[in-house]
Amino acid sequence: MKTAKVSELKASISEYLSKVKAGEEVIVTDRGKPVAKIIPLKRGDIEIPAHILTLEKAGLVRIGTGRLPADFWDMPRPKDKKSLALKALLKEREECR
Repeated sequence: MKTAKVSELKASISEYLSKVKAGEEVIVTDRGKPVAKIIPLKRGDIEIPAHILTLEKAGLVRIGTGRLPADFWDMPRPKDKKSLALKALLKEREECR
């Protein structure tokens, strides 16, 4: 948890907000006494981990809405002629993961 004086917060608000967006909390102090707490907002009812938010901000991942398209279950399954998915699953089970 970060602590920031009001003067520091005013001078570099963007830096502190990026930390909050990444999941960190910031305590704001005025003359050494805590006066406020800046916390990240949750998306819906679940809290998204900070590392995922950082990846989203960098454009490396896209956080979904949690909804599947209406025709999702009618879509054809992908082909796996070499059974690579099954082999990976069996290997994980052998390793007790």
